[in-house]
Amino acid sequence: MITKMKKYDFLVYHAQYDDFLEKLREIGVLHIATLENNDKSCELLVEKFNLKKRIENNIDILYNKLDKNISLSQTSIHEFDEGMDLLAKSEALLSQLEQAKQALTIAEKEYERISAWGNFSIDQLKKIEDIGYYVKLFTCPTRLYKPEWEEQFNAFVINELNNTTYFVTLTNDEKIEIEAEQFDINNSDSTIATANYEEAKKLYNTQFEEIKEFAVNNINNLKYLSLLITEIIDIDKVKLNTIKAADDTVMVLEGYCPIDTESALLDFLQKNDIYYEVNDPKAEDNVPIKLRNNRFTKLFEPLTGMYGLPNYNEFDPTPILGPFFLLFFAMCMGDAGYGLILILFGIGVITKKIKIEMFEGLGPIITVLGVGTTVIGFFLGTFFGIDLSTVSWLPDSVKGILLKGELMGFDIQMVAAIIIGIFHICLAMVVKAICYTKQSGIMNNLSTWGWLILILGGIITAILAISNAISIEATKYMIIAIGIISALGIFIFNNIKRNPLINIGAGLWDTYNMITGILSDVLSYIRLYALGLAGAMLGQAFNQLGFMVLGDDPIFIQYLPFIIIVLIGHTLNIALSSLSAFVHPLRLTFVEYFKNLGYEGKGEKYSPLSKVIK
Repeated sequence: MITKMKKYDFLVYHAQYDDFLEKLREIGVLHIATLENNDKSCELLVEKFNLKKRIENNIDILYNKLDKNISLSQTSIHEFDEGMDLLAKSEALLSQLEQAKQALTIAEKEYERISAWGNFSIDQLKKIEDIGYYVKLFTCPTRLYKPEWEEQFNAFVINELNNTTYFVTLTNDEKIEIEAEQFDINNSDSTIATANYEEAKKLYNTQFEEIKEFAVNNINNLKYLSLLITEIIDIDKVKLNTIKAADDTVMVLEGYCPIDTESALLDFLQKNDIYYEVNDPKAEDNVPIKLRNNRFTKLFEPLTGMYGLPNYNEFDPTPILGPFFLLFFAMCMGDAGYGLILILFGIGVITKKIKIEMFEGLGPIITVLGVGTTVIGFFLGTFFGIDLSTVSWLPDSVKGILLKGELMGFDIQMVAAIIIGIFHICLAMVVKAICYTKQSGIMNNLSTWGWLILILGGIITAILAISNAISIEATKYMIIAIGIISALGIFIFNNIKRNPLINIGAGLWDTYNMITGILSDVLSYIRLYALGLAGAMLGQAFNQLGFMVLGDDPIFIQYLPFIIIVLIGHTLNIALSSLSAFVHPLRLTFVEYFKNLGYEGKGEKYSPLSKVIK
């Protein structure tokens, strides 16, 4: 449900305005309305957003330098300037560490380059040159090395690495012609390269330890600085959305407050003699959205937020989205055993036994999805890849309730997926017709009702006729009545203010779009059957591989590869199935359901002015 809001307009004397805003922050219930702002003010705001992003990036980099589960020091700064000094120091330390890392990389490459030649000294090479002989270093592909060079140029092979031959020549000619690449030692030898490498590594390690110590002591300080910036941004946004009147002596502010939390705001306004007006929002107002749902439905509010919150004059789709997403997820997983694993995993996340950052706070919804998967997976007849309809230990009375077999020549699970899809889309059209009528009246939505009567009435008539609940004559009259009523809404009165001929043309175009759209939308729900079937078949395949290794008369040692294959196989299958079971139900909801629902999802989230630091 969407929480009802009240619209507040305030007139505040400029000298009292800062105190007024501070009190609003303490109360923390008023969402400030957004107005048009000048470019200069927006630029200043962007600068502060960029500063906040810079701080957060800095914190992320520091976190990556620390060991996991390390304890951080508590916040010690209290002023904005102190935090900015720490930010500057952090950036300087990180810059120094990056320079040390680059120097270490260069030194390491030089060390590896020189070390291929073993231990040698530049001084010794110079002494040899002083007596009239020249030592040259060469490399070439091992396959191209010629043994005759050993007699021709006094060549000696020093090393062979990665199909490359390292060799030296000793001649009394300063220049020789040889089909190899001369190696330039750059006035460095093994001793110098090793010393440089060790020194660069020591400097890098020292600075890395300094960064770690700084991170432990100051990450929370930088977080505090980020909160300070957030508060400054919030205040600036309010001031940007304040209208100045009466030669800038009166401040005019507009905001919205949920009716269930406005008592604290009203109490403050009345005690401090603040002039205000309170009204119900108008249709054209950009009212912020605050959802209010029960504990089950609230779990699925983030999914609604992924698409977009409803407008104030729309409706909250979450109460319908939640149960259907649970059903779709369970059908895509399709395995009762996998559901039990999800339940245990969700409980582990809730109780902090499993600490994985990406799943933090998701324990309850994982558990609920696991329960749904267990129940639906049982009726689909699969448990860790085992077909429950074939096992001997399950009573026949229980097997009778499993969705196994065929209906009208098709797999019953596929038929169930299609039926669920038809119901889901029809439900969307019913909700759309009701909500649109509530918003703009039935006369402006005759086309919507026409399509609903045609589709829903046609389905009901077909069911009654197939089940012989009504006679052939009654079926004929129902079809005629439905056709006439729906045709009037679709082709004649789809826009009562428009020429009927234009309405007919628009109706024909809507008919084409509706027929092609509905057909493709319904067929999309087959993925519920296909993904569940694919997961079940993959689970069976891993079981078969395990039993092939186990054999007919296994010995103890054969159970180890059996367990490894089954554990790895089902773990992989659970991971893949969970991903598919999350993505594809979202698609069915966001595309097929929301499209037929006419849901826009362009609402602004309720974000009250409040104190970030408490």
